Amino acid sequence: MSLSPFHLAIPVYDIPAARKFYGEVFNLEEGRSAAQWVDFNFYGHQLVIHEHPKMAYQENALSNPVDGHNVPAPHFGVILKWEQWEALAERLTALGTKFVIEPYIRFKGQVGEQATMFLFDPCGNALEFKAFKDMSQIFAK
Repeated sequence: MSLSPFHLAIPVYDIPAARKFYGEVFNLEEGRSAAQWVDFNFYGHQLVIHEHPKMAYQENALSNPVDGHNVPAPHFGVILKWEQWEALAERLTALGTKFVIEPYIRFKGQVGEQATMFLFDPCGNALEFKAFKDMSQIFAK
């Protein structure tokens, strides 16, 4: 399957904190920027943080129950290769990351089994990183 890079622009109310988070915590390469926005290479996709006043969902996270956990909504993220996900989970844990949902295997032994973890950026945007051992399971029912 050949994928096209996506472009996602998200609001942040603290550009320096968000820039440090995406640049240093995730080691994302920074692209173009201005005083009110910064482009990042988010695993081959274009993630742009835009300065914006705090929004309601960034203050009071909403969630939906999934596999016994409260999954924050909205959220965004990326599907990594299994080994990349494991390395990222180890790195984030070693950095003392506060997870919303600790790294674990969701739907274990079922269709769509996946590794997942959730965390917030410094501005309250929820991120999910996941992986499938069998990539054909991404859209499996």
